[in-house]
Amino acid sequence: MPARPLAPAVSFAPSLLASRFAVTHLWLPSVIGIAVFTLLMGFGGDQWLADHLFRLEGGQWALQNSWLTRSVVHKGGKWLSTAAALVVMLLCFHHWRRGRDRTLRWALLYVVIAMALGTGAISLLKSLVPMDCPWDLLRYGGHEPFVGLFSNRPTGMAARACFPAGHASAGYAWLCLYFFALLWRPSWRRAGLWIGLGSGLVFGIGQQLRGAHFLSHDVATALICWLLSLGLYLMVRRQLDRSTRQEAIA
Repeated sequence: MPARPLAPAVSFAPSLLASRFAVTHLWLPSVIGIAVFTLLMGFGGDQWLADHLFRLEGGQWALQNSWLTRSVVHKGGKWLSTAAALVVMLLCFHHWRRGRDRTLRWALLYVVIAMALGTGAISLLKSLVPMDCPWDLLRYGGHEPFVGLFSNRPTGMAARACFPAGHASAGYAWLCLYFFALLWRPSWRRAGLWIGLGSGLVFGIGQQLRGAHFLSHDVATALICWLLSLGLYLMVRRQLDRSTRQEAIA
């Protein structure tokens, strides 16, 4: 397909942060995400939900090693997401070598980078934040007391790596498909959004049923993946707009 001019969905004027795009894509998701995260982690919402799940499973994490949550959702979901990412990488390589649609080339490269950025950032945070999983806690049959995100851990207490939600990042990183659609096929943006949200929710709920995460861990992962995808989208969109203007002048 021949390269085509971009529809100017975003204006990169100094007032960008006060634009309608910023309100709907930056400020509103950030306010909602931070508010929900605060209610869950700061006001006991995490424990309230985990208590109910723990009781429904008979006072134990009965689904921790079940076929559905462990083999299908956790392992199978991880491999499915990895396979999908590899397909995108191959498409990106093909279109950068032989494709004629410059917008599609950049949009595919955007997805590749956004996926690596989202999952990589979550993995890095998990390695830096020593927070316990529900199944580690005395409250849920484990051996450790609960220590809040911003509290000092007792000396000698083992460091865990349960925040943010790593497995859910393999789903929420696909929120970048919303911005991929904005770059290449804006009419697909809602489908891209629901793919990212749906896969993240399935992966996250599966882990919560296993006792691997609190809900706030997933909220943090979703917000981080969204904001990283948004920031990268703005960079790629600016590059595409600059190239289009240069071609028009030439």
